[in-house]
Amino acid sequence: MAQRHWLASYGKVPHDINPDAYSSVVQMLEQAMKQYADKTAFVSFGQRLSFADVDRLSAQFASYLQRELGVKKGDRIAVMMPNLAAFPIVFFGIVRAGAVQVNVNPLYTPRELGHQLNDAGVKTVVIFNGSTATLAEIVKDTPVTTIITAGPGDGLPNSALPAPAIDARLTGTVALGTILSEGKPTDYVAPTLTGDDLLFLQYTGGTTGLSKGACLSHRNLVANTEQYKAFMQETLRPGEDVIVTALPLYHIFALMVNLITYFSLGAENWLVANPRDIDGLIQTFKDSKISVFAGVNTLYAGLAAHPKLKEVDWSHLRLSVGGGSAVIPATSKRWQEVTGKLILEGYGLSETSPVLSLNVPFIKEFSGTTGLPFPSTHIKLINADGNEAALGESGEICAKGPQVMSGYWEKPEVNAAAFTEDGYFRTGDVGVFDERGNLKIVDRIKDMIIVSGFNVYPNEIEAVATSCPGVAECACIGAPDAKTGEAIQLFVVASPGATLTEADVIAHCRTALTGYKVPKVVRIIEALPKSTVGKILRRELRGVA
Repeated sequence: MAQRHWLASYGKVPHDINPDAYSSVVQMLEQAMKQYADKTAFVSFGQRLSFADVDRLSAQFASYLQRELGVKKGDRIAVMMPNLAAFPIVFFGIVRAGAVQVNVNPLYTPRELGHQLNDAGVKTVVIFNGSTATLAEIVKDTPVTTIITAGPGDGLPNSALPAPAIDARLTGTVALGTILSEGKPTDYVAPTLTGDDLLFLQYTGGTTGLSKGACLSHRNLVANTEQYKAFMQETLRPGEDVIVTALPLYHIFALMVNLITYFSLGAENWLVANPRDIDGLIQTFKDSKISVFAGVNTLYAGLAAHPKLKEVDWSHLRLSVGGGSAVIPATSKRWQEVTGKLILEGYGLSETSPVLSLNVPFIKEFSGTTGLPFPSTHIKLINADGNEAALGESGEICAKGPQVMSGYWEKPEVNAAAFTEDGYFRTGDVGVFDERGNLKIVDRIKDMIIVSGFNVYPNEIEAVATSCPGVAECACIGAPDAKTGEAIQLFVVASPGATLTEADVIAHCRTALTGYKVPKVVRIIEALPKSTVGKILRRELRGVA
């Protein structure tokens, strides 16, 4: 097993954690429900739910699943909704009944949804009213027999909030609000759960092929939660933190950090149903007295460029965490200038529950890396020859630890290729360690551009181009070129009101990049294609190119 040379940089952080600190995620959540019963757990549309409310409502849902639907331990239930109060209630009910949650993007197309439901063998779907038209297109070609619909007010004290209509093609649906009505039984039969039992099927984004379900166990999520708590212990204020959740909870980053971890710590969680409403999000910052925020680079960039961000009282903010994609230095600088806090960048994948590494909270300046590997995590870099890379040499990031999945759902051939012979998960990402043990992500293997035999990594080009005055954000791809094999194309979005030309960007890049790394073509466009969690979709830009 690779030597963990980063441990010398840990300070007071413990080198290892106990992945079996709780027998299951359910035990951890139920402990918080009792310990913080009278505290506010969630704020949604201006209404509050206490930990005791969540306890009661999720027990009602668990009871319904068992009594009315006959749900058994290990059954897969899909949840397709934005950040509504219903999300944590449904999630806690599903896991208390011993079932497995299949998280689904509410903006999926019918094709994407159909694949996921069929692949996971889902019979029950809990779906946001506004997404029912998508389900109606393909439900007859799936195993689904029960459809539970959820609106913005379901579970809240005043449930009479405006809600989209349910698609008329779906018949026999059950309203979540009815299931959660007062007087419903809460006497579900708690199954015996162990760390080995499946908790989530977390489907990959499909950016490199057909979406696959990562099998995440209770132990995987208990471990990653315990790793986060150990690593970030000096920032934690149990029972006092206020976290704003703008990232979607169906994404593993927000699911582990914002929901599971901070719920277990008694935090007050403000749920943001529409993070694209930047004015509304900033108002949430003002109202909540936020102490913890997690986001991706594109969200931070949009917020940092907004003039109203300066109107927020940031005196309570102690922690800003970034993940999902590389945090551009210029973005972190703008964020710090307004809020006074660095963005602590981390790294992980759906397959690793998700966090593998994170910057320690005591750094004094933006590191440009994803920080140190978590406790009990082993990472080695494999070079093109299949050998472990020397310090300072780049290689594919391969990880082993209690947060790493057992494999993909019913994909034995894929699993055989996904792990090394000695059990390390092959991430498909290229990284390099510095002497202190900080891991820098160079790029995705498939995103690497080869110009005249030289390797070019898009993240480097994008970081330089983003520092050009007038550039709001950009994305870099390789396009076929008869002379050099591939040529670098850069797609740029200009800052509002900026006067920017292609020549300006190229001239700026020439000041910081060697010749073969300078973009051959720069195209200024109105917006970059992004996934619902803010990742830039380079594959769509390749189609344009």
